[in-house]
Amino acid sequence: MKQILKGAGVFALVLAASGAAQADKASDTLNIAFTKELENVDSFYNSAREGVILQRSIWDGLIYRDPYSGEYTGNLATDWTWVDDVTLDLNLREGVTFHNGEPFDADDVVATVNWVADEKNGVKTQRNVNWMKSAEKLEQFKVRIHLKDPFPAAIEYLAGPVSIYPNEYYAKVGPTGMGLNPVGTGPYKVVSVEPGKHFVLEKYENYHKDSPKGQPKIGHLDIRTIPDFNTQAAELFSGGLDWIWQVPPDQAESLGAMGSFTVANESTMRIGYLTFDGAGRTGAGNPLTKKLVRQAISHAIDRKTIVAALLKGNSRVVNSFCFPSQFGCEQDVTTYDYDPQKAKELLAEAGYPDGLEIDFYAYRNREYAEAMLGYLEAVGIKTNFKLLQYSALRELTMKEGVPMSFQTWGSYSINDASASVSQYFKFGSLDTTQDQQIKDWLDVADSSVDPEKRKEYYSKALKRIADEAFWLPLFSYNANYVFTQDLDYAPTTDAIPRFFQMSWK
Repeated sequence: MKQILKGAGVFALVLAASGAAQADKASDTLNIAFTKELENVDSFYNSAREGVILQRSIWDGLIYRDPYSGEYTGNLATDWTWVDDVTLDLNLREGVTFHNGEPFDADDVVATVNWVADEKNGVKTQRNVNWMKSAEKLEQFKVRIHLKDPFPAAIEYLAGPVSIYPNEYYAKVGPTGMGLNPVGTGPYKVVSVEPGKHFVLEKYENYHKDSPKGQPKIGHLDIRTIPDFNTQAAELFSGGLDWIWQVPPDQAESLGAMGSFTVANESTMRIGYLTFDGAGRTGAGNPLTKKLVRQAISHAIDRKTIVAALLKGNSRVVNSFCFPSQFGCEQDVTTYDYDPQKAKELLAEAGYPDGLEIDFYAYRNREYAEAMLGYLEAVGIKTNFKLLQYSALRELTMKEGVPMSFQTWGSYSINDASASVSQYFKFGSLDTTQDQQIKDWLDVADSSVDPEKRKEYYSKALKRIADEAFWLPLFSYNANYVFTQDLDYAPTTDAIPRFFQMSWK
């Protein structure tokens, strides 16, 4: 708490000493701050939200989903037809050119799909691509994608994380080269990359005129990684920045009260959750292999108070491991109300009348994590808190496992439960439960072409996860955006800022 107050005090000094400067409208440059470092700009080799944001500006997918209406339209594909449950034909748009001058055609789609579908190539989030078996060229501007099994969410994924790469360029440079000098067909072209620190983009003058994204309106994007919010705020006041996001609630309220900036709050698809090593990867004696301990922890944490006091805005408590708007996200599941006395009783019943000690990992939102640690301490659970970088915690979880962790997931803004629950409960390297029944149900839900059957089996899986307290969903996130009043921008609920839709007033 002292650290939070210290940060708030620094921010107050920034407010007192600063007056809002003009935006960089004159040079037609939007100055942007990211908080977290992006490990690789190549969209298939990062899993960060910052990577998703850049992906939508630099590259295009075959299909586009309108963030407001939810309707699918063609982007690099003009139309598509299901030949059968595992075969999709797409007609491609002619006259599209990559940033490096390569003309776009079927060869690029085939090369991209066949590369990312091959597991040995190590795409970061396999769930985004491993439903595809292969692609073949039918004509210069027509392709066929073969699926491994029926996958009803295919169109949603083709409209989201599946970017199309230039086949000749990617064959030469691979993921490393694409990360350092990205080339796509998207509305913005990369000028320079300083990995993890600085990204400069410019409007792509030859962006294809029929794109459902529309034409980019701002000439230049200058994106810097600035982890410290107080530094971001100071630069916002001095005119060094025009747009920041993920602003802490209290600071957003203070900035809004000044009247010098536009402050917008919008819900997001990102949820926070606690993972438990129910499979015993960190040792057979791990207390989290016991259902009663997992249930005790679930009752020990006051999620409503954390949302009201810390997250604020449009956040809400979630009880199912998915975002409520996602197809198949069952809401009628076992819930765990805040009940510290019951938590103590469950611990005693599990064989820990005097409490227990456990390692607790996290990678973000220290104040949220520390609030949870306080609630656990109150029922007799002592924690050894370990705050790691996101990539480090992910790798540790995949390779060795951790007893318990506070993590978040935004589903790549894919509005289907396959992007959330199926990502983590199908025996992959991030599955800390390894429950065969859940995997079997999810296999049915992910592959059935019957929407009602999909709902039924997602429901079964989500109910079992809640019944067994395999993981504890905590809350949904919201995002605070603060930007110059010269900028015309409206946030969307998928938490993907689309710079190509922003404009100067």
